[in-house]
Amino acid sequence: MMATTHVFAGLAVVAPVVFLEPALAAPLAVGAIVGGLAPDVDLVLEHRRTFHFPLLGGLLAVPALAVAALSPSALTAGVAAFALTAWLHAASDALGGGPEMDPWKNASERAVYDHVRGSWIRPRRWIRYDGAPEDAALAVALAVPALVVFDGWIRAVVVGGVVLSLAYALLRRRLVEWTPEWLE
Repeated sequence: MMATTHVFAGLAVVAPVVFLEPALAAPLAVGAIVGGLAPDVDLVLEHRRTFHFPLLGGLLAVPALAVAALSPSALTAGVAAFALTAWLHAASDALGGGPEMDPWKNASERAVYDHVRGSWIRPRRWIRYDGAPEDAALAVALAVPALVVFDGWIRAVVVGGVVLSLAYALLRRRLVEWTPEWLE
């Protein structure tokens, strides 16, 4: 899935909390946005293995959520949103294709690495590849709750993310042709 889809999923998860507690909007949004992007820092390392923790991520997310529920503050809410969204990102990567540049060729049976079992989780391909039409549709649908509950700069970031998602989806398959060989 696209990075924006992961971000919008995180924002959709925190949207009900923002609806109930608008004062926490900014820390929840920042936590969800950074958490949605953070696992993909491993793009320059071993993608979907180095910073993706589809099972172990819960060991951080569940206690962070408990602390935020028992002692709500900007800090605890932001940390909880980050941990939950990063975990959701890692776990949901198994719903897509593999991490290769051209996953529509179904070349890989490796979606995301499971550090608990020491093996790769196979791709389900419900979202065939990042930037696929179904990925763009999911991104737009997941952006709706954020557009409803957030305002100001957060809403502007979401609108920009939707535009970026749609543009990326339109160009995705051509990007492989345009990518220099040394980057592949």
